[in-house]
Amino acid sequence: MSFKYSNHFLNKLEDLIAETSYILRYERGNFHSGWCILKDTKVIIVNKFFATDGKINCLLDIIKTIDIDQSRLSEKNQKLYFELSQTKLQL
Repeated sequence: MSFKYSNHFLNKLEDLIAETSYILRYERGNFHSGWCILKDTKVIIVNKFFATDGKINCLLDIIKTIDIDQSRLSEKNQKLYFELSQTKLQL
């Protein structure tokens, strides 16, 4: 899958995560990886000072890391999730 680092693609990733049991928040912080997951509360925190491409890379990495119940996703997000799972992240 080929994608552009744009706000539109970032919104698609945010929409996909919104349909899961996880809550996505943008917060400031000095965490080194750029994001963290609080597993007990299923909260994803991304550094809000990252540029759009940094946020997209973090969300792609997170989506590949967490378990997503595909039955909760809409048809368009199921397709997006399938395409993302077939793609290797190239930085």
